[in-house]
Amino acid sequence: MPHFTGTDLVCFRGERTVFTGLDFALAAGGALVLRGPNGSGKSSLLRLMAGLSQPLAGTISWDQEAISEDPEVHNQRHHYIGHADPVKPVLTVTENLRFWTSLRLSGGVDDAIKAALSRLGISHLADVPGRFLSAGQKRRVNLARIVAAPATLWLLDEPHTALDQAAMNSLDDAIAGHRDGGGMVVMSSHAQAAPDDAQTVDLGRFQERLFKEPEA
Repeated sequence: MPHFTGTDLVCFRGERTVFTGLDFALAAGGALVLRGPNGSGKSSLLRLMAGLSQPLAGTISWDQEAISEDPEVHNQRHHYIGHADPVKPVLTVTENLRFWTSLRLSGGVDDAIKAALSRLGISHLADVPGRFLSAGQKRRVNLARIVAAPATLWLLDEPHTALDQAAMNSLDDAIAGHRDGGGMVVMSSHAQAAPDDAQTVDLGRFQERLFKEPEA
């Protein structure tokens, strides 16, 4: 069973240390929720986990092998959803999802897209061009692409943003289903309740520790 770990991580961004000495460990079926105020490093940690940036020190590993050893392999095992929703305005919802899903699946793409749209409650938007979607609808389309194509690790930055209650419930159900199948989820959140069995990392605590450390 896969294990995803971070050891003694140090993140430096914008000419300042964001956090230091951070560890995490996640096994198959696990969930990790990142908490903390704006600027505490939640998005930065997710980007480190995705391999989009590198820690100043420390190691992020998959089954005891640093993800930096083979970035292409790590890219195939995870989905990363950031703050922006890259929905092409001239393409329909289905066309947008077909582009992303075909990068992961060699067959059954259309069936996977239909199932994902249904899971997120947006089947009625299948033929709507991206330019006509609201912010919440774009977010659901972006989330549908991680449901449509397989990846063991979901890295989600404030995934509930712009969603109504029904959409949040659909997303939570999708997350639960992914975990039931052995998938892993890491997500940042300000207010949304975490799954009862989720681990939590409070980035604000690391920030407070930095501010309290005396200068040399």
